[in-house]
Amino acid sequence: MNWTNIHLIWIRELRDQLRDRRTMFTIAILPLLLYPMMGMAFLRVTQFMQEHPSQVLLLGVDHLPPSPPLIVDGHLASAVCSTNEARLLNLTLQDRHTDQNSIESVQRFATAAIARGDYDVVVWFPEDFAQRLAAFRRQVDRIGDDDSEDDDRVEVQVPAPHLFANLADDKSRIAHDRIERILRRWQDQLVREILLSRQLPEAVIRPFALQSRDVSDEPFRRAAVWSKVLPFIVLIWALTGAFYPAIDLCAGEKERGTLETLLCSPALRSEIVWGKLLTVASFSAVTALLNLFSLILTGILLFGRLTAMEAGLDIGAPPLSSILWLMLALIPIAALFSALSLAIAAFARSSKEGQYYLMPLLLLTLPLMILSLLPAAQLNLGSSVIPVTGLMLWLRALIENDYASAARFAVPVFGVTAACAWLSIRWAVHQFENESVLFRESEQFGLGLWVHHLIRDRDNTPTIAESLACGFLILIATFFGSLYIQPAADWAGLSRVILATQIGLVAAPALIMTLVLTRRPLRVLLLQRPRWSTVPAAVLLAVCLHPTVVLVAQQIQTMYPLNEDVIRAMQPLTDALLQAPWWQVVLVIALAPAICEELAFRGFVLSGLRHLGSTTAALVISSLFFAVTHGMLQQSLSAFGVGLILGLIAVRTGSLIPCIAFHLAHNSLTVLIGRLTAESDSPPTWTTWLLHPSGNGDLELGYTTPAIIASVILSALLLRWFHRLPFERSAEETLEQRIAAQQK
Repeated sequence: MNWTNIHLIWIRELRDQLRDRRTMFTIAILPLLLYPMMGMAFLRVTQFMQEHPSQVLLLGVDHLPPSPPLIVDGHLASAVCSTNEARLLNLTLQDRHTDQNSIESVQRFATAAIARGDYDVVVWFPEDFAQRLAAFRRQVDRIGDDDSEDDDRVEVQVPAPHLFANLADDKSRIAHDRIERILRRWQDQLVREILLSRQLPEAVIRPFALQSRDVSDEPFRRAAVWSKVLPFIVLIWALTGAFYPAIDLCAGEKERGTLETLLCSPALRSEIVWGKLLTVASFSAVTALLNLFSLILTGILLFGRLTAMEAGLDIGAPPLSSILWLMLALIPIAALFSALSLAIAAFARSSKEGQYYLMPLLLLTLPLMILSLLPAAQLNLGSSVIPVTGLMLWLRALIENDYASAARFAVPVFGVTAACAWLSIRWAVHQFENESVLFRESEQFGLGLWVHHLIRDRDNTPTIAESLACGFLILIATFFGSLYIQPAADWAGLSRVILATQIGLVAAPALIMTLVLTRRPLRVLLLQRPRWSTVPAAVLLAVCLHPTVVLVAQQIQTMYPLNEDVIRAMQPLTDALLQAPWWQVVLVIALAPAICEELAFRGFVLSGLRHLGSTTAALVISSLFFAVTHGMLQQSLSAFGVGLILGLIAVRTGSLIPCIAFHLAHNSLTVLIGRLTAESDSPPTWTTWLLHPSGNGDLELGYTTPAIIASVILSALLLRWFHRLPFERSAEETLEQRIAAQQK
């Protein structure tokens, strides 16, 4: 790789981008104007914001008791309502209502009055409210009297005013809350009178006073606020700043016809990608930094102004060290977002199309950013390996001066971020080395022509789009199926649900699309005879690999523990599995998924994805579809690794039969060992060297260290044997292999 060429391309692209007014406005002008204008607009709007008084109707005020008073001279008593609160309540007093003894009639009246906008809330005091309240007080006065009989201590029904409000309407809800607070204070006044009449102190109902003390220092409180805002702003603008330069450097050059000139230069495609990548990363970093400094400056001035106005916001400036940490993290994150934007933009034929392609990237990244803002999100080993989320939590820990946690998880955070950036760069280089990606022809879409094309121009194997459509169709079907189909607590109902899901929602879409969209279904589904040695080798690999898979699953459970509610919800299903005959469990849990899932993911989906030209990419994408269908995150992570191995077996053997054998053996081992560990009161002696015994003498599903070491060694040897098998490549894979050989 010639760094001189990369430098020349970088300078050329920078010069071109600096001449673009739109890019300069988005990168430089907008950040400098956005936050000051937002702050100015906020201050202007707050001058016009005021609390509006609520319209309140008090119905049946003649039924109120004289003491303690709620209404004095047509106004709320000062003991229950402050001057500011009274200013926000426009009271309408009414003695009685027609048919006042009927709550249904009053509710109809209140509903109509609130709907017309006459009132925001209606409070109704029933006709016998004062009498029942007096009876309640007499009953309380008799409590503790030595002369009273136990039979006299009959519980009196406590009177209750009725509040009618439309809680779906903000005005009515606010009015409801205001008047409810006042009525509760009035209720407290009544309790005080009762206590005084019994010569009891008010502390009887409040035996202790709760005093809260904030032990955090003021700088830490300020840092806690900035630690959630600043990383989000930096990452979101780093992504946004990479959008438009990437679109212009790829799709824009296609439109202008200058990309061909650059490709004809002596520079390698990888050097061109690096030059463009440095350009996009430069604009991404500059955009994020300008937004960061503009936000900090505006925030300091705005919060200072609000503090002077006694608005209760004393946030102050962020720590200076936080800016340094954000600038450090900006290097890998700008590289990651720039490489992703460049790879996606290379696929677009025009700038308009590029914007459509880059929006899903924003929609996929936003949840990862928002995840770190949740109150329960903490920096640990599980969250540190989540792309983007781990980096934001790491920055949050640094800004809050939690250096111990940041140092402990710095390696996984930056390791995952660097790995994602490296993969993104590799993808961008691959996009530029693929002529079919750079110079795609314009297409016109028509529904009729498209359907006619699908039926008439069927190929021997599905296209990439058809494979992706099948994968997403299965995901959507299983998702809605899991919401609609509730698993039964007994084995018969559970087995019907599993079989219906596997056959109807997993296998059926793949089989239907195979018959409709392809000419050679047996080749698509890899239903052909393999080498005789591959089937027993696949079974042996499943047996040898099982201890390693169980170990990985246990580590995943440690990193991402199951919720207690999920464990309780799964307990009836576990009991049903233990009560069923073992051979039925093997048929339903092991054999049915082995056939249905292999037909779908290693059959139709993988066959179409091999047209990508990269066997690795096809295996990864098909394994992702396979993993996500397993529902729970813990199962999906371990299923992804198993899916990669199954995909390797399918590609190298050219048949689905070894995959089904591996899948069947793996699921059967899990089921049978699980039943053995749950049912055996006195486990066989031969299992003690293989499985971990628990403290009470039973077995738990955990292999011993010698078994795991043997599993790793034997599995590696078997995988190497499968990897060295000759196999038939697709036309795209053969072309990619020739291009790679020529470049070497």
